[in-house]
Amino acid sequence: MKFNFDNSYFLENDFIILEPLEASHYDDLLKFSLNEPELWRYSLVKADTKLNLKNYLNHALKGKKNKTAYPFIIYDKVNKCYAGSTRFYDIQLQNSNIQIGYTWYGKQFQRTGLNRHCKFLLLEFAFKILEAERVEFRADNENKRSITAMKNIGCTTEGVLRSNGPKSDGTRRDSIVLSIIKTEWKRKIREELKQKCKPVTSWS
Repeated sequence: MKFNFDNSYFLENDFIILEPLEASHYDDLLKFSLNEPELWRYSLVKADTKLNLKNYLNHALKGKKNKTAYPFIIYDKVNKCYAGSTRFYDIQLQNSNIQIGYTWYGKQFQRTGLNRHCKFLLLEFAFKILEAERVEFRADNENKRSITAMKNIGCTTEGVLRSNGPKSDGTRRDSIVLSIIKTEWKRKIREELKQKCKPVTSWS
């Protein structure tokens, strides 16, 4: 697998653009931190306050600097505004493995079709451009909405990592692991997900 971390990758279709996340995007995401803190209920790295948003951006950009992650900000071309964030992480070049996660969208962008477009662009890039053999997804095992969304794009459940990380309340979370491998993507999932990618609808 190959990945040039110095490149500015823009993934785009008729409805969304995934732009490289920068520290300068702080103001573009601040409204979500101030008004929708529940977006990070299940996240291990929260962005639900001004300080946490700065820490969130620092964490994302540190991963990029260390060549273990590549974060994006999501731009909704239909509504002409930023909608959330996602990233590649745990990038294992030697194993041709990569994870997609840290994905969240503002409430008004949920259930609009945006997530499927986002995942299609990321998966197509991972398998076609990066030449990945396996793409992994993880979520809090209690986050049923996220798990359902991952299964709907064609992911296979591999198992549950027990007590895998800390929650904000001091307890530990179990993380479900799902994946798509290259042969599945080429044989079936790519075309099925492409057919599911309905136009992004307006929330206004």
